[in-house]
Amino acid sequence: MILCDTNILIELYRNNPDIVDSVEFMKQENIAISDVTRAELFVGALNKRELQVLYNDISQLTVMPILPDISTMSIELLLKYCLSHNLDFHDSLIAATAICHNIELYTLNIRDFIFIPGLKLYRPLFIN
Repeated sequence: MILCDTNILIELYRNNPDIVDSVEFMKQENIAISDVTRAELFVGALNKRELQVLYNDISQLTVMPILPDISTMSIELLLKYCLSHNLDFHDSLIAATAICHNIELYTLNIRDFIFIPGLKLYRPLFIN
């Protein structure tokens, strides 16, 4: 299982060929997203039709809810890194989700997460 950050799904919808290839390689049953990503995608919908498409597509993925352990770890990460590394709330929840579930995080914003101990980042072999 690999947790995909919001930017991966956005690039997938933009038909970024590198992202499309990497997601196809991972296979749909191995892709998970956080409730945070689901919410961010819904908020970004431009109209009801787009919102319905997002809803239908996301229903095919594993969505990981924000459990108490994730919330607690997110706050701990914020206390430790919000000032020194500008970690924001959404990213802290996504990172905590990956850590608590012991899965890799696939993101295009490596610099937003690289400093977090215990967080494993997914790096496709064929993407620069």
